[in-house]
Amino acid sequence: MKRIIPVLLVQDGGLVKSVNFRKHNYIGDPINAVKIFNEKEVDEIVILDISASKENRSPNIGMIREIASEAFMPLAYGGGITTIEEVKDILFQGVEKVVFNTLALNKPTIIAQTASRFGSSSTVVSIDVKKNIFGKWKIYSHLTNKSLNIDIAEYAKQMQDLGAGELFLNSVDQDGTFKGFDLKLISKVSNAVQIPVIACGGAANPNDLAYAIVMGGASASAAGSMFVYQNSNRAVLINYPEWENMQKIIEIIKRNGH
Repeated sequence: MKRIIPVLLVQDGGLVKSVNFRKHNYIGDPINAVKIFNEKEVDEIVILDISASKENRSPNIGMIREIASEAFMPLAYGGGITTIEEVKDILFQGVEKVVFNTLALNKPTIIAQTASRFGSSSTVVSIDVKKNIFGKWKIYSHLTNKSLNIDIAEYAKQMQDLGAGELFLNSVDQDGTFKGFDLKLISKVSNAVQIPVIACGGAANPNDLAYAIVMGGASASAAGSMFVYQNSNRAVLINYPEWENMQKIIEIIKRNGH
């Protein structure tokens, strides 16, 4: 079953949205957003605390507990995780999946530890990708705001081999732009691994969500701006494709044999 996933960014307890990982605008309360997504019966939701690692701060267990208690859909959380005990605490709150980014880069053994103790299905690795001045994809560290000289496909394979059950692939260049997914990037990573890839960054409409799966080979499409803004003018409106639009997405996927 292909999934359509809203991604909510949290900074200092508030819901924010960015463009190219910059210009973080406050748009509301994450709890209220989760309640609205409950009503819209979303497939799954991803919550990322984007300030935790930069501030060297542990995950806000109180906030996670409150969000998990309100979420009627599967919930994934990432941000500020540094130890296997923190992983345990997060999952204990009712979170189904833990998302690693900075720690996976700095201490990849945590992926194997988490998968061994809690299962690959609970272990997600987030990969942020940005093109350099030569147009080459490079893994991007939002902790240092620098690109790293790491081969994307090889890194994806490494995370898979360590036990990751899913990859969350985010294009920094497309983030918040409403210009559509980087389909070539999605295809490169999807073809390199056997585990599911969640594509994120740039979605503007239901067709984009379908193309990431049909043309990019992703197992799921995710979006932030598309689900929290009414349109590219960025008027705040929590939304999710209506049933009719979701059916269109499904039909596009079916017609292409996915």
